[in-house]
Amino acid sequence: MLIGDVARRSGVSARMLRHYDSLGLVRPTGRTKAGYREYGGEDIRRIFHIESLRSLGLSLREVGCALDDPGFTPSELVDDLIHQTRERIAAETALLTRLRRIGAAEPAGWEDVLQIVALLQALGSESAGKRQRAALSSVEEIPVPVEALVEAALSETDPNVAGALRWALAQGGEGGLALLAEGLGSPVAEVRKRAVQSIAEMPNAEATALLRDALTNSDLVVRRCAALALGARGVADAVPTLIDMIVEETNDVDAADALSVLASDPAWADQIATGLVDCLAHGTAASSARRRLTQALADIPGSTASRALADLSHDEDRAVALTATYILGIRQTR
Repeated sequence: MLIGDVARRSGVSARMLRHYDSLGLVRPTGRTKAGYREYGGEDIRRIFHIESLRSLGLSLREVGCALDDPGFTPSELVDDLIHQTRERIAAETALLTRLRRIGAAEPAGWEDVLQIVALLQALGSESAGKRQRAALSSVEEIPVPVEALVEAALSETDPNVAGALRWALAQGGEGGLALLAEGLGSPVAEVRKRAVQSIAEMPNAEATALLRDALTNSDLVVRRCAALALGARGVADAVPTLIDMIVEETNDVDAADALSVLASDPAWADQIATGLVDCLAHGTAASSARRRLTQALADIPGSTASRALADLSHDEDRAVALTATYILGIRQTR
């Protein structure tokens, strides 16, 4: 079979067949009287073998080794091809993500595109200072796509940079909330924590709704962070978690401050005081926990808290009694 016929039937161009010949990959076994290459059945099969191996990503040199070396073992080469393919896919995926983010920013011209690229590169810099400046400038200059900001916020370990990223997200409104909500379900504890911290800095109603949902999250850290943020927003759903934080001495001062904010609403003051008193009456509460609960009553207005403090001033635990007496004295002078 002449080279033109082989090219038509195999789909391999005549030029490539000549290249294979020059490399010694497929040398036609015959020649016509006129000196033209003539391929036999074995030659055709070898061509198809070459094309099959090339489809796996092998170079022509590797194809030659695979076909001609009797001792060739494909396992190591296949493993290497798998590794190379994964790296190529990761690189292409990263490029696609970057292009999508640039498109989402709707740049008006190439200057905008270059500026967005520079900001995206800075967000991924090894320098914490560059990452922080990129986060801050993302609001003042060409906006960085919210996906990039959320991704950076959920992975940032430097507290200063993380704070700048959360601020930038808050300035952007509710755009990143859906992605941050996904972060709350991450299998990585640190990602869940960063997600709830970012949501906590967004002042809109949608963020508040997510924080309410976070009170039932399986992650205790997420629940506590959500409770502190909700307390500052005047959402009474956070009261049980805030009281538990005081008992367990976890951000207990912040939790007591949040209860104080909530108790400024007369509708909640007695309920909060009752919750604190119930914990105080619980027989398993440690002495130190009872003191913290007593101290938390100091900033809870209303008769329920005052009566509880009066009773506690005679408590068997001297530290609790002294604390209650001291608070009562301050309340009476107000």
